[in-house]
Amino acid sequence: MDVIVTPTPKLQGEIGALSSKNYTTRYLLVAALAEGKSTIYYPAHSEDSDAMRRCIRDLGATLEEDDEKIVITGFGRNPKDIKELDVGNAGAVLRFLMAIASLCPDVTFINRYPESLGKRPHMDLIDSLTSMGVEIEHNEGKLPIRIKGGKPRGGHIKVSGNISSQFLSALLFLTPLLEEDSEIEVLHDLKSKVVIGQTLEVLEQAGIVIHASEDYMRFTVPGNQSYQAREYTVQGDYPGSAAILAAAAVTNSNVIVHRLMENSKQGERAIVDVLKMMQVPLTHENNIVHVQGNSKLKAVEFDGDHATDAVLAMVAAAVFAEGTSRFYNVENLRYKECDRITDYLNELRKAGANVEERQAEIIVHGRPEGLPGGVEINAHYDHRVIMALTIVGLRSAEPIRIKDAHHVAKSYPNYFEHLQALGAKVEWVEA
Repeated sequence: MDVIVTPTPKLQGEIGALSSKNYTTRYLLVAALAEGKSTIYYPAHSEDSDAMRRCIRDLGATLEEDDEKIVITGFGRNPKDIKELDVGNAGAVLRFLMAIASLCPDVTFINRYPESLGKRPHMDLIDSLTSMGVEIEHNEGKLPIRIKGGKPRGGHIKVSGNISSQFLSALLFLTPLLEEDSEIEVLHDLKSKVVIGQTLEVLEQAGIVIHASEDYMRFTVPGNQSYQAREYTVQGDYPGSAAILAAAAVTNSNVIVHRLMENSKQGERAIVDVLKMMQVPLTHENNIVHVQGNSKLKAVEFDGDHATDAVLAMVAAAVFAEGTSRFYNVENLRYKECDRITDYLNELRKAGANVEERQAEIIVHGRPEGLPGGVEINAHYDHRVIMALTIVGLRSAEPIRIKDAHHVAKSYPNYFEHLQALGAKVEWVEA
């Protein structure tokens, strides 16, 4: 399905932020790794979190869900012996479960999205698991991936952090269950350190003890630990809300978004600070963000490494700012569902944006008068690109058509419904 975005001068209304995808997938996993019943309140529903639900069920967890909560009876350190796992197009779910699957005798992760997740590299995690005694068959580090595990060993484990922090998170979920104590050493740089903070927060809530160095480059993990069955409440999601807040910023708006914690460990919380730097009128108090946009924005410079999943929305806002904006330290955007630098900027140019790329930077020469639009855009099956391009469409002179916009469901299935509730002119059309 495609979406046609028609220019919309004003957004108005209130919505509740969707629940955090990152926290939901982590809570689902730690609940599955516990013995006994855990309860997760307000879990996210998206393709990613649904992939984790499906996979932990296949691995032996039982799940009972109603409108408010999900109750999970975990499999502890003994996942079921199964032959295949289907993570869909969810990279984080794949990487976390590659580690957990090393407790299984022989499991293959299948490749259902050869043009998206099937292109993403996982060699850094494969190298780490191989050093722990796990035999892995793979296609140059890509799916399909067959893991012959059963008894991974702890000890001194090295993992590269310069492509993704998800490889490190995967090892942090696994190593507490091993017989031996482990020391994890991060090689090179560590991208998205703030997300490791989320992983450690969830592990601590699940009763796991991990000693981390201040710079997150070295971890000591005692072995023979057990995950505890607990109750968890999922907070509102900043990465998805970033697109809503940016849409409000580029229009004449009066928009309120509930359930966005001021003290959240989500790095994408920076969207609030960046919009303030762009001189967007907004307040953030009592877990509520209130944007009273006047469509007048100023250019910014921003280190995007700690807010990876909000950068595309920030760039979309900067397209309409006065002056030249620069988003730097964002090379890891190249290793997502698509190359979120080259692919995204190519589509922005189609709509009339003046943007440049470097290997690890995005430079935006703002056009406060708006863009011409009137084009068909390829979102490269990427949920973040879809959301960001929608923001651009709201301030274009002519409608834009976004191809395959249904892939927004990967993280935010009701994104367009929320925009429509705020008055945005968006409509689904058959491809």
